[in-house]
Amino acid sequence: MPTAWQTFPVEFRGGLITNVSPLQQGINAVGSARELRNFEPSIEGGYRRIQGYTKYNSTAVPSYGATKVQGGSQSGTTLNMASIFVTAAVGDKFTIAGNATEYTISNIAVGSSGYNDTNKTLTATITPALAATPADQAAITFVNNTNLIQGVGYFNSEVFAYRDGAIWSNDTAGAWSQINVPSYGTVLVNGASQTGGTVAIDGLTGVPYIGDTFTIAGVAKIYTVTAEPTVTSGGATVSIAPNLASSPADDAAITFLATDRGSNNKLRYSRYNITGTPTIMFVDGANYPAKYDGATFTTLNEAPTDLIAAQFVVNFKNQLFFGKDNLIVFSAPYTDTDFTAAAGAGTINVGEDLTGLIVYRDQLIIFTRRRIFRLTGDTIANFVLAPITLDIGCVSEDTIQEIGGDVMFMAPDGLRLLSATDRIGDFGLSTASKPIQDVMTSFTSGNTSFASCVIRGKSQYRVFGYAPSVSKTSASGILGTQFADQSAQGMAWARLRGIKAYVVDSYYDDNIEELVSFAFNDGIVYQMEQGSSFDGDNIRATFSTPHFVINDPRIRKTLYKLTTYVDPRGSVTGQAALKLDFDQPNSIEPTPVTFSNGATSTASFYGDASFGTATFGGKLVNVFTNQIVGAGRSVSLQYVFDSTDPEFSLDALALEFATNDRQ
Repeated sequence: MPTAWQTFPVEFRGGLITNVSPLQQGINAVGSARELRNFEPSIEGGYRRIQGYTKYNSTAVPSYGATKVQGGSQSGTTLNMASIFVTAAVGDKFTIAGNATEYTISNIAVGSSGYNDTNKTLTATITPALAATPADQAAITFVNNTNLIQGVGYFNSEVFAYRDGAIWSNDTAGAWSQINVPSYGTVLVNGASQTGGTVAIDGLTGVPYIGDTFTIAGVAKIYTVTAEPTVTSGGATVSIAPNLASSPADDAAITFLATDRGSNNKLRYSRYNITGTPTIMFVDGANYPAKYDGATFTTLNEAPTDLIAAQFVVNFKNQLFFGKDNLIVFSAPYTDTDFTAAAGAGTINVGEDLTGLIVYRDQLIIFTRRRIFRLTGDTIANFVLAPITLDIGCVSEDTIQEIGGDVMFMAPDGLRLLSATDRIGDFGLSTASKPIQDVMTSFTSGNTSFASCVIRGKSQYRVFGYAPSVSKTSASGILGTQFADQSAQGMAWARLRGIKAYVVDSYYDDNIEELVSFAFNDGIVYQMEQGSSFDGDNIRATFSTPHFVINDPRIRKTLYKLTTYVDPRGSVTGQAALKLDFDQPNSIEPTPVTFSNGATSTASFYGDASFGTATFGGKLVNVFTNQIVGAGRSVSLQYVFDSTDPEFSLDALALEFATNDRQ
């Protein structure tokens, strides 16, 4: 006969655990989860459903840069374009300023007769035929937005984005502004009657870069710098393509449009202030580094050639450190443009290709795929390079983040924490993701690229996987909350689903609020940790408890009542299902129960309440009691929420049951 009713309370804590057997988990980690998706282990207790994301700006980041019509008098089904830094593709759609018709690229010839990378021009066959002759230098806007955004971040009170060889900035509304526009002073044509493939100019305060595009007042077409000129006393003769359409007037104004940042790689950067002006340095694995101070964009094309195609950059000891292949090149102290040895600049060979750099506790940590080094000291006079480990490295460049005084990174066997120990100069390198090892293995094998960020206010690390063939709703990620510093055992894990991020950045904005921006290939920059939906779509969140054996795995229990304790911020609606007897085949599966505080709460919700009819100052229902029917030797609760409800926490549950006789 069953005994009197008993209560089995469970506090939710511990996060996702998948590396132990169901019975072990049900006995030793009753508050953990065997499935935890779109919930985060919260530093405030329980499992909180994650916040959503919204568009940072509803205007798409332009494709292919500030593309223009190349030459007037064009008609028919062929169009010449200029100032385009990456080739367009067949099927791309675009509009032309002054013409309402939408055109589609139907063919691009192979080779330079189609896209010419030297001249930054494109000749394309289009449909339909041009409805009217476009003006020379008319703006071309591509509208189907399928190319990746390869970099995103926050600087100078705005978000910036890197796409198709151009870097753009914007606030939360309006059009994007291109920032990779070179500034070489007030540049003028030097002398009349010039013809051919060169033009003499003066007024230069810098050296034009190969791939720069510009216009000449009174002269048709857009021109591209094809060779780096020698500048003497502000004057130079510049090789250009195409040849001059006509002879420019003496002192005709030169207007630079953009500098070439074409690359197939991600944009990485370092924000710093070593000269009194906040500045950001960009590297893209293909071009010279470039810096931007909010007003002027400068390519470091006078720097050593070792800096071409730099992949990483950090500010360490008020010097800029650049990583490329197996080399680290650093500037002289308190400058970002002086790379002379006499001033204190230098080069370090670490012997293996780099996978990342991060400043950690007054030292520079240097990652390769198989090793980790640290650089200590203050200047070239006392810099010392020493190994931390020669057996473990970082296998994914964009997974390195500092969280809670430790450094997280993706190693061959999962996510590891680089932690300082009590011994001076010693480090711990424990595997933080061991409780979800099979999840990590599936995650790394199912994606081709990774991006990561920290949510500082939540002591949280997030890593996102990206695979071109995976849809937005199926995109995966992993979330870890740190509950104890310098301890891999202090991490609690969960899965993410529905956030597709190729690049991501988290940074405190001017209001000291954390802004988490991300992007992929739909042309939009999104803001994470905003709202209660995935840009209007429901957030589907699931939590499955361990299989509770409630004292004895061989005794059958009859279940009568489930009480769920919730910390809501608004309406909450969900379902709870019982999984009996370790959810084995042929086990009985009772009908799920539904709970909601939308109809029973006396509280009013912002945006829904009406003045004069709503109850203000009411309380939210936060305890949900459901009658349940079921019996088994073990029981697991599976909670499912699929809505745009505000975030909420699942704190605990209580099962009321009776124990049957042993059979």
